[in-house]
Amino acid sequence: MKDEEFIRSQKILRIATVDPAGTPHIVPVWYLYTAKKFYVGTNTRTAKARNIMLNSRVSFCVDVGINSPEIFGVAGTGRAKLIRDKVRVGEISKKILLRYFKSLKNKSAQELLKDTDCIIEIVPEKTASWKY
Repeated sequence: MKDEEFIRSQKILRIATVDPAGTPHIVPVWYLYTAKKFYVGTNTRTAKARNIMLNSRVSFCVDVGINSPEIFGVAGTGRAKLIRDKVRVGEISKKILLRYFKSLKNKSAQELLKDTDCIIEIVPEKTASWKY
């Protein structure tokens, strides 16, 4: 399986940002991968969004498996920015949530849509994959 196919098939991205004190902050997030970029819905109040406002450098990882030969992953570094245009945020948020919910009418989906005021866009610069 190619790296991009694998990334599109998975559901959890781990994203690492760095806070103002230089401490790494890593969190699992839902995402959309399209046009060689990752998109993550969030709120500007979150640590990851605040960190990206100050430092655009990020690391990320998508991986599966605990036993060989089903261990596979893709990790990398890149630059991130926050998309805040309300129309784009709404469009991308809906696409992300439809990867995880059958319908946007779901109560949790509606709450997440309401709380999402920005999208993290990650442009990967370097990636590496592994298989064991």
